[in-house]
Amino acid sequence: MHDIEPFFRWRDEYAAEEDSQSPFFGQTYNEFEYTNMIYNYYIHPYWDSIGSATLYLKVLYVDYFKGYALIELIGEWNDCLYNDIMYLKNELINHMTKQGVHKFILFCDNVLNFHGSDDCYYEEWWDDIKDDEGWIVMINTLTMFRKN
Repeated sequence: MHDIEPFFRWRDEYAAEEDSQSPFFGQTYNEFEYTNMIYNYYIHPYWDSIGSATLYLKVLYVDYFKGYALIELIGEWNDCLYNDIMYLKNELINHMTKQGVHKFILFCDNVLNFHGSDDCYYEEWWDDIKDDEGWIVMINTLTMFRKN
């Protein structure tokens, strides 16, 4: 897992650690020191912590004028044990909605236990953004085209 880096092609357009409106503003990264772990596996130091023991993320891009954000996730989304949706909502999403962001695209290719079809996980988040014409899109290309 330590070799999986966040998608980097947005770096010329946006870097959360340089965005004064981002909760990750001022964050510094040492690509030679691996400290964050998911279970017993080190992850690349470019992933940002939201306080969860199993779920990390990278804000790839935010457009405050149009009100949308692209967020990539890695780890295990385990609401049964760790309540990861609340870490995500309390540590990032609430901050972003206060900044006028109400449209979210989550890239979940590197996430285990992805709960895309169970909307009760996102009910509170949805209630907070629906009146502002917000939406949440979760993309997991590993399973998106699988036939049932």
